[in-house]
Amino acid sequence: MKAPTAPEKQSRLTAWLEQAPSAVFVFVAVAAAFTTYFSMYAFRKPFAAATFDGQFFFGTQVALKTAIVISQIIGYALSKYIGIKICSEVTRERRAVTLIGLVLWAQAALMVYGWVPGDWKVAAIFFNGLPLGMIWGLVVWYLEGRRTSELLLAGLSLSYIMASGVVKDFGRALMEGGVASWWESVPLAGPLIASKIGKVSEGWMPAVAGFHFLPLLIASVWMLNQLPRPNAADIEARTSRAPMLATDRMAFVKRFAPGLGMLCLGYFFLTAYRDFRDNYQVEIFDGLGYPYKENKTIISRAETIVTFGVMGILALLNVVKDNRRGLLSALGIMTGGVLLLGVSTAMLQAGLISGFWWMTLTGLGSYLAYVPFGSVLFERLIASTRAAGTAVFAIYLADAIGYTGSVGVQLYKDLAAGTVSRLGFFTGFTWFMCGLGAVCLAGSTLYFARCTRAVQTSPKSR
Repeated sequence: MKAPTAPEKQSRLTAWLEQAPSAVFVFVAVAAAFTTYFSMYAFRKPFAAATFDGQFFFGTQVALKTAIVISQIIGYALSKYIGIKICSEVTRERRAVTLIGLVLWAQAALMVYGWVPGDWKVAAIFFNGLPLGMIWGLVVWYLEGRRTSELLLAGLSLSYIMASGVVKDFGRALMEGGVASWWESVPLAGPLIASKIGKVSEGWMPAVAGFHFLPLLIASVWMLNQLPRPNAADIEARTSRAPMLATDRMAFVKRFAPGLGMLCLGYFFLTAYRDFRDNYQVEIFDGLGYPYKENKTIISRAETIVTFGVMGILALLNVVKDNRRGLLSALGIMTGGVLLLGVSTAMLQAGLISGFWWMTLTGLGSYLAYVPFGSVLFERLIASTRAAGTAVFAIYLADAIGYTGSVGVQLYKDLAAGTVSRLGFFTGFTWFMCGLGAVCLAGSTLYFARCTRAVQTSPKSR
């Protein structure tokens, strides 16, 4: 007879959180997850604050910045494909070590990025993106399968909306000497650090930004690892979540193939749209009449408004206790998001709103459609169908396809639409995304409404 399994050892903090009121657990979990992923963005996105004006990749028509952006996306997309297996199968005991190890790998690549000449930065940034695509799945593992997962995942999703603007502004401040000036006011070691930093070059800026956020990331991962496992009530409401082997993953795809196909087609272009807006915000705002030198915090201001808008809307899903209705409500919000892209663009062209508010509304609309893919959409799908599996797998399947689309669109812009400004390209892409996204999301809503109807009356689906 097999010997009984010894009870899992818990830290005092884990034991306390297990008995703490729900509001306290949600606060601690959101804070740990938010800070972990926010900090990760300091290793991924500061490079986008550099423009590399007038530089082209090995003398081709491809701008050096475009080549750098594409190379990181290729590494990031490949990471998503690798993550389908690794993030689906990783055990709880190895999550924290894996998470920190991947970030250290990314930081090492940024140091190489700073050291090598311009064209070779394209290779270095590929190895920076290669580990970072798996961070999201490792963090989601701690949050899914709980009665409060909508709140937890919405809080996590705020991190990359807000962080994208903040770390780019931080990168610009490093290059202009603003961060060094701040260090001069810090007692003891501050002036010494300021003298070493000075005005950081475009090449070394990403690595210096990473070093600033590394201590915060390590501390937040430790806190994340103290969260207790889902309890019996969580499992009853949302089903048990366990690592998925290859046969489990294939069975999941076959079961929901038509709906997943429509979702992934929309996500293919939605990821490309969101990535293009994210990577070229400096250039798009400049085209709208907001030069960076006169609007140094404009990206952070726009993304902060988007962050709280998305958080407020998606947090409402936690009020919907019925899992089927929660799934359909999430799809409804996503459809509304892509429609907002068209409405806001029409308002801009009619002179009803400014360029700032257009960028803010395109951010709100795209993130309302984008964020549920990485959080509440698949959480509710599994809970409403009682499908065996984990939301992490479905997230990574969609992400792998989505970031492949991002690479294709980036290349199309420079090779087939090189004469079109980034603002002009983004405007046309917004109209396209509105139409295609609405069709794909409406079709998938009808599909999942039918396939979840069979389990609607089951007590376990509620």
